[in-house]
Amino acid sequence: MKKYLGNAEFYKRVSIIALPIAFQNLIQIGVNMMDTIMLGTLGETALSASALANQFITIYHICSMGIGMGASVLVSRFWGMQELNSLKKSVTIMLRLCLGFALVFAVLTAFFPGQIMRMYTPEEDVIREGVRYFLYSIPTYFLLGLSLDCTLVLRSIGSAVVPLVCSILGFMSNLFFNWVFIFGKLGAPRMEVAGAALGTLISRIIEFAMIGGYFFFIEKKLGYRIKDLFMKCGDLVREYLVISIPVVISDALMALGNSAVAMIMGRIGTNFVSANSITTVTQQLTTVLTQGVAQAGCIVTGHTLGKGEVAKAQDEGYTFAVFGLIMGAIAGAIVFLVSGPVVGMYNITDDTKDIAMQLMRAISIILVFQSTNSILAKGVLRGGGDTKFLMLADVLFLWIASVPLGILAGIVLKLPAFWVYFCIKIDQIIKCVWCFQRLHSGKWIKRISK
Repeated sequence: MKKYLGNAEFYKRVSIIALPIAFQNLIQIGVNMMDTIMLGTLGETALSASALANQFITIYHICSMGIGMGASVLVSRFWGMQELNSLKKSVTIMLRLCLGFALVFAVLTAFFPGQIMRMYTPEEDVIREGVRYFLYSIPTYFLLGLSLDCTLVLRSIGSAVVPLVCSILGFMSNLFFNWVFIFGKLGAPRMEVAGAALGTLISRIIEFAMIGGYFFFIEKKLGYRIKDLFMKCGDLVREYLVISIPVVISDALMALGNSAVAMIMGRIGTNFVSANSITTVTQQLTTVLTQGVAQAGCIVTGHTLGKGEVAKAQDEGYTFAVFGLIMGAIAGAIVFLVSGPVVGMYNITDDTKDIAMQLMRAISIILVFQSTNSILAKGVLRGGGDTKFLMLADVLFLWIASVPLGILAGIVLKLPAFWVYFCIKIDQIIKCVWCFQRLHSGKWIKRISK
């Protein structure tokens, strides 16, 4: 029984990593929530345009997260081995990939903003506002990707507090500049949807200046500097590709799948899109600790395996799984209890409120499975290097279950919002069972060479 509960040393290791990550995620969600609340006062067109434009930006965000988390598997393991030269090479490959992806998304956004918005909705008013949002979002890809990936490296070597402080300052600046440019305060023009994008861009510049400045010029444990971007790392490319590329592919295809889900919602109607943007923020707020524990699971597992303690890593995996079940149940209960007051905060129609309440009820059930799945898939199993298996799980169930069932329930059968959302998120239930079986098998622990 003890292997399911852990010990004081384990909880200390997890807390040191998970709590700063959770606080940082909470701050980021706070930014998203304030955007949603501010834009919600302008009506459902503005809210939907921002939500759908951000669906495309989220594809890049998830790809960048995949690049960073794939590198994090190697970084955590090499940190456990104290192989700093190999660690630096992993970071170099990661940053080069990040900049390449950012360039692709920036070009697409600059030259095809209308076509991108039409993938999500046929409503011309929403498309027009979304194009305005995209105009100020183009440089954001580079800033977002570099800040995110530098943050993931810092977390992997036990320096999670600095990114947290930078995020707090970024949140404060985002809140201020959004208020200024959305509503035209302090003599600034009233830009509405475009103002939200401009405010976010300014805050990204501030955040990257702080995180990038620390990572490239001040941090001493790793000592990575700008000149290291040009170091030779060909001998590690194969190892990096074997471990990291499945993570990138998995997260990229999952992002496309989530984007396909957004397209389904967009074709159900603006009411559904607005309701989902409200419930998404609530869901994220209740799962910040789960996200922190998931990333801590990847890092702690990597450190443990890097020291050669395989049996200990297996026992810690079971403890993380129990964490997931408990936190998922708590998060689901919170969503159920606060759904009424949260939905009542927004200036939306009665139909949209009804849809939002149905989605909240569905989320309160799904969260139990989603939290467990997140901690195992994005944490423990990924930290063990089992990235090919996870790529299969992510892609398979999203595309053969969630997407087709979502189309059937939402567009063909036009079922109530509760069942549409339940079908869209059915992959979370399947993956929860799938990943636990993988954990129990012990096959998830992969050897990584120096």
